[in-house]
Amino acid sequence: MGDAVAGWRKEALSHAVAARINDRVVDMQHPLDGDAVIELIDAPSSEGLEIMRHSTSHVMAQAVQELFPGVQVAIGPSIEDGFYYDFEYDQTFTPADLDRIETRMGEIIARNDSFVRSDVSREEAVSLFGSKGESYKVELIKDLPEDVRTVSLYAQGAYLDLCRGPHIPSTGMIGAYKLLNVAGAYWRGDERNKMLQRIYGTCFATKKALDEYLKIIEEAKKRDHRKLGRELDLFQVNEEAGAGLIIWHPKGAMLRNIIEDWEKKEHVKRGYEMVIGPQILKVDLWKKSGHFDHYRENMYFTEVEDQGYGIKPMNCLSHMLIYKSKIRSYRDLPIRYFELGTVHRHEKTGVLHGLQRVRQFTQDDAHILCTPEQLNAEICAVADFIGYAMDVFGFEYEVELSTRPDNSIGSDEDWDLATTALKNALADSRMIYEINEGDGAFYGPKIDFKLKDALKRKWQCATIQCDFTLPERFDLSYIGTDGEKHRPVMLHRVILGSIERFIGVLIEHYAGAFPTWLAPVQASLLTVTDQFIPYGEEVFQRLLGAGIRVERDFRNEKLGYKIREAQMQKIPFMLVIGEKEMAAGRIAPRQRDGKNLGLMDIGDFIDMIRDRCAAYQ
Repeated sequence: MGDAVAGWRKEALSHAVAARINDRVVDMQHPLDGDAVIELIDAPSSEGLEIMRHSTSHVMAQAVQELFPGVQVAIGPSIEDGFYYDFEYDQTFTPADLDRIETRMGEIIARNDSFVRSDVSREEAVSLFGSKGESYKVELIKDLPEDVRTVSLYAQGAYLDLCRGPHIPSTGMIGAYKLLNVAGAYWRGDERNKMLQRIYGTCFATKKALDEYLKIIEEAKKRDHRKLGRELDLFQVNEEAGAGLIIWHPKGAMLRNIIEDWEKKEHVKRGYEMVIGPQILKVDLWKKSGHFDHYRENMYFTEVEDQGYGIKPMNCLSHMLIYKSKIRSYRDLPIRYFELGTVHRHEKTGVLHGLQRVRQFTQDDAHILCTPEQLNAEICAVADFIGYAMDVFGFEYEVELSTRPDNSIGSDEDWDLATTALKNALADSRMIYEINEGDGAFYGPKIDFKLKDALKRKWQCATIQCDFTLPERFDLSYIGTDGEKHRPVMLHRVILGSIERFIGVLIEHYAGAFPTWLAPVQASLLTVTDQFIPYGEEVFQRLLGAGIRVERDFRNEKLGYKIREAQMQKIPFMLVIGEKEMAAGRIAPRQRDGKNLGLMDIGDFIDMIRDRCAAYQ
């Protein structure tokens, strides 16, 4: 444990304490006893860190209110890798302010104040926070369900906050912490509400763990796909064109085409049929599918000749219409439709983030229609496909099973069948997974595959969704062995997910230095002087004709300058063209790591590139 905890006596902090709050003495119990907290924080436990980080957010809020009178506090949860708290303040918090807040937090932690809880009526809580001018707390309390008659408050020292807990026993148990940055955040995430200031921070049990995390943060800044996207000339997001809309430059479009070509080849090998659906469909279809009732806040709508249309956020409707275009037999199944389908989703401006959160993106979307007896084999085959794809692109991954959400359609029986089918397939595939309660799609449960990049960050990309509901709503059927109509099951699945998001993750995973098979430019020709341009042009045409992605740098610049620029562009090979190379009719490849490969026949270089790419073509 950290130094702040080293002198803490467990037995002194596990008993009940009495405290006076709002002129009333109540008995308050620590939410966790000392032994439990030490076990949680000492272990690599996300639960223990979550509790400590939430407690740290309360200390930060206390420090802010002590240093900046008049500040109102809103909400302050723990999040993955840290915590935040939202504040209303008429001045903008600066980096210097964060330093002051950190210092005051240290003073509060040193006091080792106990976190103590009291339960009061909602009327008392409204009166208490109202008297302090804490309008956000009052709003939260008033918006609770009517049957909630009491609320819990937590205090450390003189600071009191609305909170359901739990917390660690005392501020002195907080480990190593750091405030990271300030961002804008609409109250309750609604852009119609007031913009607040959100202070982000992180906290770990030890300084060593914190330092390791901060190193990752610095490395992540260097790998930021938005920064590398500009430097490598891959794409742009231009406010003149519209927020959340990607403009692909030639190199970025090439990278995308490489990935999409690989996808098409791999899908054809696995028995998928290519289809293409329209960008807009009548509103009646979206009502029939349930999207209008359950997803319309994420959709765009338009009108043509007094007819309402929804711009598609998903590709499944067209695929069901293709299936329904003729009578199907059990002999036809399974049917696998694949589409690199561009979709549009109404994302709030505040959540847009480079390639990773956009308003228009392309999914490697497929829908498999099969008999119930074929379901297990199809789910296992998709899981195998996903595992293969993650290996090809160099990712590890974790698996989650997301279950029925509150906002869902379909019968209990269908949800049970779909969930059981996914669980059985995971068992048969010998996959270790966690349950993500209530995070399934509104029409069915799903398996989510979260890939881990070079910095061990997790990204949601691949998914398999099992759906008994939409085939029922669209009256899909097949003729069974008994000559009667039966209902097929539908799997919705993506392998890489959003192509935009996947490329964003890919850029950061490789820090822009793509393997040869993925590199938009595989080689750059660098002439020593202008006299070697004719030979350079000859080499260029030969490489181009062999399918090598090559560019020319025949500028009148020093060779060292050209090499440095090519290295900054992270091009796998630089081919020097000078006197020696021209006389020998060869090239001198130099790898981006600085290693020189010496004089080489052009044909040998072509073979080397082809060998490095062969496994992916």
